Amino acid sequence: MRRIGKEEIIREVKDLYKEAVISLPEDVSKALKDAFNKEEGTAKEILKQIVDNERVSLEDRIPLCQDTGIAVLFVEWGCKVIYEDGDPMDAFNEGIRLAVKEGYLRASVVEDPVFSRKNTGDNTPSIVHFEMVKSDKVKITLAPKGAGSENMSALKMLKPAEGLDGVKAFVIETVKKAGGNPCPPVIVGIGIGGNFEKAALLAKKSLLRKIGESNPNPLYAKLEKELLEDINSLNIGAMGIGGKTTALAVHIEYYPCHIASLPVAVNIQCHSARHKEVVL
Repeated sequence: MRRIGKEEIIREVKDLYKEAVISLPEDVSKALKDAFNKEEGTAKEILKQIVDNERVSLEDRIPLCQDTGIAVLFVEWGCKVIYEDGDPMDAFNEGIRLAVKEGYLRASVVEDPVFSRKNTGDNTPSIVHFEMVKSDKVKITLAPKGAGSENMSALKMLKPAEGLDGVKAFVIETVKKAGGNPCPPVIVGIGIGGNFEKAALLAKKSLLRKIGESNPNPLYAKLEKELLEDINSLNIGAMGIGGKTTALAVHIEYYPCHIASLPVAVNIQCHSARHKEVVL
């Protein structure tokens, strides 16, 4: 058995958040440069600005985007790890709080969604998805999620009879309706199956997969490829001004579901696809 304390969690979450907002994963950075190389005209210039923005962010250690997002954490907690200091949620949120303070990040979370809309001032509380796994380690993946792309996401409970055609139509409709609002080129995360909340979680988690890594099931890998081609034929393009690259990737995760259901969730990620992970 291993023991992990509050201070270690706070320190690691703080550092993850501060680093995630200023740099892109290598696969995302490469995909944006590849898109730049194959574009033309105004779309090429827009992608050049996106690529340059990443360079400046790294050099000056400033956020890639003014929207430093709501912090979404995926935590895989080993069953052989003992937490010694009460509720680990307190540590996760303290790490977020300190990162906002030390990194001068924008406070973007309100404590009540409808009535007061009062800002909490420190981007807490965060959103934590907690999973117990067979190991003696703790893996924390932190993904700052901005509202521009999140607001363009959607979920639909299809009828099973709508099948594959219904799934494809809903995904394309969602991306087409979003247009330039989610700051394309985007990554399209899709969750299929489970139930209402599981589909949404699958879609969000799919965004953590590296660009270029297909679903291991060849049927879903084929669907990812087909949807990517269909989406890029929409001519929405970088920042909605037209072009060959509306999406950098389409990622699908699926799960068994009820015989009477076909849940489909589409979680759109902007070109600033930020996430970092650490294993303790």
